[in-house]
Amino acid sequence: MSTIELKHLTFGYDGQGDLLFDDVNLVMDSSWKLGLVGRNGRGKTTLLSLLQGHLTYQGDIVIPLSTVYFPLNIQNEDLLTYDALTEVSSFELWQLEREMNHLNLSPDLLWQPYSTLSGGEQTKVLLACLFTEENFFPLIDEPTNHLDAAGRQQVAKYLQQKAGYIVISHDRNFLDEVSNHTLAIEKNQIVLYQGNFSTYETQKETQDSYEQAENSKLKKEIGRLKQTAAEKAAWSQSREKDKYGKPSEKGSGAIGDTGFIGARAARVMKRSKQMEGRMQSQIESKEGLLKNIETVDQLSLNYQPTYHKQLIKVENLRLSYGMESLFSSLSFEINQGEIVALTGANGSGKSSVIQYLLENFTGISDGEVLRPQKLAISYVRQNYEDNQGTLKAFAEKERLDYSSFLNNLRKLGMERNVFHNKIEQMSMGQRKKVELAKSLAQPAELYIWDEPLNYLDVFNQKQLEELLVRIKPAMLIVEHDERFLKNVSAGIVKLG
Repeated sequence: MSTIELKHLTFGYDGQGDLLFDDVNLVMDSSWKLGLVGRNGRGKTTLLSLLQGHLTYQGDIVIPLSTVYFPLNIQNEDLLTYDALTEVSSFELWQLEREMNHLNLSPDLLWQPYSTLSGGEQTKVLLACLFTEENFFPLIDEPTNHLDAAGRQQVAKYLQQKAGYIVISHDRNFLDEVSNHTLAIEKNQIVLYQGNFSTYETQKETQDSYEQAENSKLKKEIGRLKQTAAEKAAWSQSREKDKYGKPSEKGSGAIGDTGFIGARAARVMKRSKQMEGRMQSQIESKEGLLKNIETVDQLSLNYQPTYHKQLIKVENLRLSYGMESLFSSLSFEINQGEIVALTGANGSGKSSVIQYLLENFTGISDGEVLRPQKLAISYVRQNYEDNQGTLKAFAEKERLDYSSFLNNLRKLGMERNVFHNKIEQMSMGQRKKVELAKSLAQPAELYIWDEPLNYLDVFNQKQLEELLVRIKPAMLIVEHDERFLKNVSAGIVKLG
């Protein structure tokens, strides 16, 4: 057990104006299982890089342990898995096989080219390699991407048996299972919570509700003060005019009261100025009240409901790339206002079903699909490396309403300074938001989303949940986050 300390840590990237971390002081214990959460772009991965000593910063970071980072950067994916791992890590074969056994991985995978492993197998192999390192402090960045539900359970159970680490994940259930402390990077501070993500979420909501209530009371008080100050100021100005009388009222008698009226007007004016000062003082004293409230703005969806009640009907579908079918006979339908989730283990054929529905499947098919002619479909892909160029050029190429496209990107949390970057220069989280915002802006009768939550933070998940519950579009979705599927009331079609 060791203590990790951040002392007056200050860091920001050149050319990005605002600091990511400003005079941060924090004490952590290396035995904690620490979940690291926060909006995309707040600095979660940057903090892990700082702990590894990869970036120049101000202040002090005291970390008495050497760190090891997931995912390892495999240099040559065409090598056998064992050889690819030995290029980037030092371990004994028996150590690696021991860890792979804990993850229910066959040691035979080590003697296959790394590139032939599925995304889930690659994730598990890299985790196994990570924990062959002894007396190292693990920094684990998004281990649930590309894992199916069973794989996430296996990895969660695996991490439960390990000692301390820091883990970043967008899967709330996963975080609940693998963390006992939570470090939240909020708008203007880093806050440490004792407990898992659900504990953090409950405490954060309570704190935000209190601050919002206080802010509401403050706004009412400010409004009352403004009205009173304006009334007093108007009265004092009218009294000031009375000192001289109206032009048409010569000898009205007002002149005789000039001293009294003027003094009274001055007193009222002084009181109105005092009220303005009091009001401004209250505003300034409460300026920072809401600075750490995480707002989740409503997204918009260019959904075009069709008059067809049924959009997709699949009957007795079988797909294969050879003699053996990917799954047993599959039948399901998607009706107006219905979200259907296609679930199953990695490699069970979910993406193949999507390609078949999009008429891009290159294997052998048997069965039938019924749907209206010229059905407008919007598709969120797992792989979107071909999204390139500026956002404006991309919107023109995809025939998107540029204003709507940018508006959803802003609501998804993309910083305005990123808008000038080319898409290929953006982070994976930012590139995922581009792919998602494209789909949100496209006019569509049916949405097909393939693992939309990968690389998105938990706050973006709430936005998507709220959107789908509110709009109720016709949708086929592939997603391994069981909580998300439950929250959007998705019907489940499981591949076997």
